[in-house]
Amino acid sequence: MRLATRVWGTGPRTAVLVHGIMTDSHTWNHVAPPVADRGYRVIAVDLRGHGASGRGAPYTPAVLAADLLETVPPAPDLAIGHSLGSAALLLALPRLRCARAIHCDPAWVDRPRDLAALRAVKYATWRELRAEHPLWHDEDITAEHRALTTWDPDSVDALAHLPGLPTAAPAVPSLVLLADPSERIPPAPAATLRSRGWHTRTVDGAGHTVHRDDPTGFLYGLSGWL
Repeated sequence: MRLATRVWGTGPRTAVLVHGIMTDSHTWNHVAPPVADRGYRVIAVDLRGHGASGRGAPYTPAVLAADLLETVPPAPDLAIGHSLGSAALLLALPRLRCARAIHCDPAWVDRPRDLAALRAVKYATWRELRAEHPLWHDEDITAEHRALTTWDPDSVDALAHLPGLPTAAPAVPSLVLLADPSERIPPAPAATLRSRGWHTRTVDGAGHTVHRDDPTGFLYGLSGWL
């Protein structure tokens, strides 16, 4: 499936941004312009079942990875994936051939989840989202509330097919940027990743959606990688 995209900037380098579940490309509104200002043409996708892209099962990270490869230009200078978007990016990397990759609190490892409760988030009110995400800008709450109207809740099926913690060195130089604390990659798995050649950093005080909880800390965490 060819995905809908949004673009910031006209720089000579290319950056690809891949959002997580339930949201869409608007999740990057506060960080895509500063990345573009560093000389990038920033391309943010709407994953299958999200935003302006089409719907359609099966929803698996492998299918989402194939959609990415069909949509974005090959060999971008940088690719950033958040949560489920990072799982899709991880599987796409061997063929995407980007120069470097950043995985923001990646959803790689299975953990207990109430999938019915996750599907029900589609009907969350603005006030409920505001209470759930106290660090977000109001504009982000509004964007997320709007994103839920187009989100296909069946896409939570992808969370039953996560790729697991990588068992080898990364395909390209890669940074894993983590929440504080991270439920997705706790300290022991993070140490394992470092032993396998992955770089890790933590954004102090940020929750799972690091780039919305602390856009400044997120960009600071990318120092040396942009």
